[in-house]
Amino acid sequence: MIRRTVAVALFCAAFASAHAHANEDSVQFFTNIHVAADEQVHDAVCFFCNVEAEGKVTGDVVVFFGNIDLAGTAQHDVVSIFGNVTGDDNAAIDNNLVSIFGSVRLGDHVHIGEDLVAVFGSLRTGQGVTVGGDRVVEPGVVFFGPFFILIIVFIVVIREFRCWRRRQFLRGYGYPPHP
Repeated sequence: MIRRTVAVALFCAAFASAHAHANEDSVQFFTNIHVAADEQVHDAVCFFCNVEAEGKVTGDVVVFFGNIDLAGTAQHDVVSIFGNVTGDDNAAIDNNLVSIFGSVRLGDHVHIGEDLVAVFGSLRTGQGVTVGGDRVVEPGVVFFGPFFILIIVFIVVIREFRCWRRRQFLRGYGYPPHP
């Protein structure tokens, strides 16, 4: 009973801690982060929520299972895992933009200082997008194509094995006599 109570208390405490700050950092769980045009945040880290940055982010923007909408400036890296990244017109990212299992959509005249990486997702860019380093795009079919082939092979093997077992079972019974 005590273990169950402690487990429920820890579970509730994890979800109740919705907002944490440390030296102008914004860390959120299940609550969206919004940086207004006249605001400044150092790091914006978000789990299961979205970041909408119209102002200036002097550190990193990291989102797990959420989306990033950048209309202002990010002075370090922008990382999204299982979410989409949208860079509005004239947005700027001074370092890297990394998206894993999500799409990247960049408006016109977006500047990325170093590398642009989109793994297992898509990339759509507007006119005048500049990337200072490498542009790496690995589409999802690279991951999901072999995965689907493996699933089909697995289904066929299981089906054939079940048919073989059924034939073995029915072998002991004779056919009905002819009339």
